[in-house]
Amino acid sequence: MSAFIQRLPALTGVVIGALGSYLAIVRGDRDRFRRERTARREERRLSVYADYARCLKRTVTLTYRVAARLGNDLHPHSLSHEEAAPLLAEAGDPAGEALLLLGAPAVVEKARSWAVVVMEMERFGRERTRAPEAWQALLERQRRTREEYCTAVRADLALPDGRPAAWQVPPPHVRPDPE
Repeated sequence: MSAFIQRLPALTGVVIGALGSYLAIVRGDRDRFRRERTARREERRLSVYADYARCLKRTVTLTYRVAARLGNDLHPHSLSHEEAAPLLAEAGDPAGEALLLLGAPAVVEKARSWAVVVMEMERFGRERTRAPEAWQALLERQRRTREEYCTAVRADLALPDGRPAAWQVPPPHVRPDPE
């Protein structure tokens, strides 16, 4: 029995060491799992945010083209509302539901604001409104709400500040009237 008691401290040390190693490995695995899950969630949110922005940008581009046909915009590739209608329906909003499910509340609110302005742009073309000044004001609202959306996305994902959404575009070339 005395031999067992003499070996007890060493045996206790081995058991405590094994238990400590087990707990360290379990905790490390749990922390790694949480980090990976967070990274996957952020990647998915970035993808959803980008998909949503692409859908709205497609719609915006189509509304520019319809507005050009009506004389409100200078887009070089104008479309009639009839030609644009199926393209607008196709551009749709498939990312909207994913945005509602995965997006941060601040981003969802800015996305809604941007979408409301884009719907007003669509209505402008659908009603065949000819008012270049009103169209320009609508474009400025769309650019501002888009930039607010991008800022909210960057804040949510802790991304560095990016370029402003309104890039400087050179004025279009004026073609002389053929006589």
